[in-house]
Amino acid sequence: MASIEAKTGPMTHSRLPRRGLSRHARLALVWLALAAVPFVVPNAYWISLANLALINLVLIASLNLLMGYGGQISLAHAGFFGLGAYASGILNVRYGLPPWAGLPAAAVVAGLSALLIGIPALRLRGHYLAMATLGWNAILVVFFTQLVGLTGGPNGLLGVAPFSIFGHALDTEAKAFPLAWAVAFLVMLAISNLLASRIGRSIRAVATNELGAQSLGIDSFRTKLAVFVLSAGMAGIAGSLYVHINQYASPETFGIAPSIMLLVMVAIGGAGTFYGPMLGALIYTAVPQILLDYEDAELMLFGLGLLVVLILFPRGLAGIPAALAGLVRRRRA
Repeated sequence: MASIEAKTGPMTHSRLPRRGLSRHARLALVWLALAAVPFVVPNAYWISLANLALINLVLIASLNLLMGYGGQISLAHAGFFGLGAYASGILNVRYGLPPWAGLPAAAVVAGLSALLIGIPALRLRGHYLAMATLGWNAILVVFFTQLVGLTGGPNGLLGVAPFSIFGHALDTEAKAFPLAWAVAFLVMLAISNLLASRIGRSIRAVATNELGAQSLGIDSFRTKLAVFVLSAGMAGIAGSLYVHINQYASPETFGIAPSIMLLVMVAIGGAGTFYGPMLGALIYTAVPQILLDYEDAELMLFGLGLLVVLILFPRGLAGIPAALAGLVRRRRA
């Protein structure tokens, strides 16, 4: 001990590394700030965008869990989103069940569909999962469009009831905001806890080196299947929120193009980063509103933005602080 102190000096508190706020504490602070949104935005239109951004956050964060941390590419996330929306909406409109019954049902239906497609697809190598999920999303859109008696077909599912609490309907954007706010927080908290758990470490180990993970006793197939099903179930929850807050669902919302856009948002926000999905959800919600007069160019502009971000910041927008810090360190060296 004396020799160590002779070389480094006495170990005082000033030399000990200072720990910042935990991820849970930072998350809580962010959500406390978000709680002020209905009080500071000028009208209901902006609150509706905030609700949509929170729903998009659940979607993008769940896809980031699969893609950014799990290393699996799915092109059916909008389809799972749609399954959740239609499952919850149909139970309410056709069978009279309350929206609160549809919320868990949406997660179960979306998760079971992921299990159905994941069991064969995840046993294959390469990009077979992406191709299988692409086909699955296309099939789902056909179902949403053609099963007119259940889904309303191209005209959409109408007459969906809003959530209610103690008999009070959450039938305005301002009333629905606390629900979207709370569900998005719980999903982000669940993802944070999962990543810090043994399962989360297994997910990242399989994504990094599947053979190495198997040599450590990790069942790579079960791990990939579990995260695929969990990701789809979260997308189903987002679908239930969407259909009961908007009180409507339409097939084009859940097509292949939205699935591709969700992948782009994961990459732009920062795949494999915890706060990247928040940036992706903000962009995914705000940019279409800005480009209302240029809808035909929207996909091209998103693609251009993706190229620019990935060339300059391979870790996405969430990786900018770390990239700038690394640049400063290199210049000082």
